[in-house]
Amino acid sequence: MKSSILALLLTFSGMTTIFAQGNAVADKEAYTKMITERSAKIVANLGITDAKKTEKVTVIIRNQYSDLNDIYAARDARVKAIKEKNKDNKVERDSALAKDARVVEASLAKLHKKYISKLSAQLTNEQVDLVKNGMTYNVLPITYKAYQEQILTLTEDQKKQILIWLTEAREHAMDAESSDKKHAWFGKYKGRINNYLSAAGYDLKQEGIEWEKRRKAKVENN
Repeated sequence: MKSSILALLLTFSGMTTIFAQGNAVADKEAYTKMITERSAKIVANLGITDAKKTEKVTVIIRNQYSDLNDIYAARDARVKAIKEKNKDNKVERDSALAKDARVVEASLAKLHKKYISKLSAQLTNEQVDLVKNGMTYNVLPITYKAYQEQILTLTEDQKKQILIWLTEAREHAMDAESSDKKHAWFGKYKGRINNYLSAAGYDLKQEGIEWEKRRKAKVENN
């Protein structure tokens, strides 16, 4: 009887392992399908007419998403281990986490450089910008346009500085691990821009009120 129960448990254990492995494969396939479709949508806006180049650029973008995911997945595993190992030593834990964060940052910087190089070998500078915007929900062009519509008296130097900071935000956001983290990078730089404009004498609250009035008037006139 005991041997029968043991055999049953071992069989169940084996089935559980197979089931878990099956889920992992299914999850991987679903993730690959998702990032391939996301990459294809970005490439569709580049105006590429050559089918082979379209496929090649799609693969480059898809692989970037996959490589980023690998970096963050490995980081998550290390962070979990660090916290478990140093659960009774906050100083050691924080030191180890900070060190690991620097490792992740270095890995992202290296991957980013290689990625841009691969894109640049296939695309024009304008197309590379479109890929970057596609990976960051077009926040840069939308935000840059909004600043100019909100504050009609921006100087050319001020517009240039706003674009410089939004571009820097986009470079970071491209490598972020989630939608929230991507938007957080732009939020950080928009704070810097707002401080810059306030220091230049703009009343951003009032500028926003006036902009809203103009938008409402435009809708009513149409």
